[in-house]
Amino acid sequence: MHQTVLLREAVDALVTTSDGIYVDGTFGRGGHSRALLQQLAPNGRLLGVDKDPAAALVASELSAADARFNFFHGSFAALPAQLRSRDIEGVDGILLDLGVSSPQLDNSERGFSFQHDGPLDMRMDTSSGETAAQWLACAAQQDIAAVLKEFGEERFARRIAGAIVAARAEAPIVTTGRLAKIVSEANPRWEKHKHPATRAFQGIRIHINRELDDLVELLAQALGLLKVGGRLVVISFHSLEDRLVKRYMRDMARGDALPAGVPVRDSALNRHMRLVGKAVRASADEVAANPRARSAIMRVAEKIS
Repeated sequence: MHQTVLLREAVDALVTTSDGIYVDGTFGRGGHSRALLQQLAPNGRLLGVDKDPAAALVASELSAADARFNFFHGSFAALPAQLRSRDIEGVDGILLDLGVSSPQLDNSERGFSFQHDGPLDMRMDTSSGETAAQWLACAAQQDIAAVLKEFGEERFARRIAGAIVAARAEAPIVTTGRLAKIVSEANPRWEKHKHPATRAFQGIRIHINRELDDLVELLAQALGLLKVGGRLVVISFHSLEDRLVKRYMRDMARGDALPAGVPVRDSALNRHMRLVGKAVRASADEVAANPRARSAIMRVAEKIS
């Protein structure tokens, strides 16, 4: 069963006016969206977004039941065009709950997990794009190594990439079980309490779904999408995502970077956002009930100009 991470904290941070317009950029199975709708007035509006066709099915039921809710099947990086098509000039808040969801991990047919053998797919949008199996079948060894190192933060990326290329020469790698076995056997140092294929699977998944590219695009556009007073709330699950979010919010709150000692008024620094509170992590009770929440970290920033 899917448990929405940091549900109450995210909703409380996002909603500043009950009659506002909000975006749930990662609808998933609708946990955050349903809680957000409970906080909105009859004239409030919520746009849900998700790449996953399974999420779109759940969203269609919610939009039929609640006229305040609309849905777009695609990436949150396409938000500007979607808002323009709906004649929305600015929103009061954008929520992103990044990464892969529990239903995606638990369904072996999706190919996200090394714990359940299934087709090596890994696409969040199963209606388009290249599967992990298709990419691994033709990618150059150095490209596989680069993905494992950059997106999976895998120490033994080159060694594992070599093992993948050698294995595919014998037979196509088309299941999660076979890939996990190849990676595990090529990994010389297994981390305590972590499956040896964890980092490789993360890296390949992020690459296949352009997860960091989409996040970078959204962050570059966020300021123009938010109204003054509007908030950006982002829940990250690994350091690559959180680093991008933290840096963006810090830079927006700091304003223009000037050499030390340059005399300038604070008002001239072009600060565009303010940080709202400190980074929030799941409580001990939430982690006990939902271990996936252990790595979650939420950051909030509000547009001020």
